[in-house]
Amino acid sequence: MLIDLKQRIGTPEVDELLAYAVIDEPDALWRASAEYGKYAALQLNGWEEEGLLLGLVGFEETEDGSLDIRHIAVLPENRGKGYARGMILELMTLRNPRYVLAETEDEVAANFYRALGFMVYSLGENPAGIEMFRCVYEVEEDEDDE
Repeated sequence: MLIDLKQRIGTPEVDELLAYAVIDEPDALWRASAEYGKYAALQLNGWEEEGLLLGLVGFEETEDGSLDIRHIAVLPENRGKGYARGMILELMTLRNPRYVLAETEDEVAANFYRALGFMVYSLGENPAGIEMFRCVYEVEEDEDDE
């Protein structure tokens, strides 16, 4: 089950997970934490079991009905157990977005999104020569909603 982490921003357990999700550059963790703390539109949720924070997902719901995943991370010892997938699927159930979007420079992450049914598009290389990917999932409307 997802829990709100806004009140726990800056704690060691949240910082550790967020550090896995930010790009490797000076002050990236600090900037991400500050943005989640400052902007109400940015949400930070975590997956907690038996009092242990196993993963987190940071996102923004946009006016066009999309859910933009900004950060996602799972503790290394718990990767491959379905927690990241579970967080995304629960967000989709709870928030009912029209689209779910994510950008990554990590080919493994792009393949993770692809395995969830996202369409993955190359954005070309960033200035550092690293290929960027945009991952898009269009949520199907229920026939009952039509």
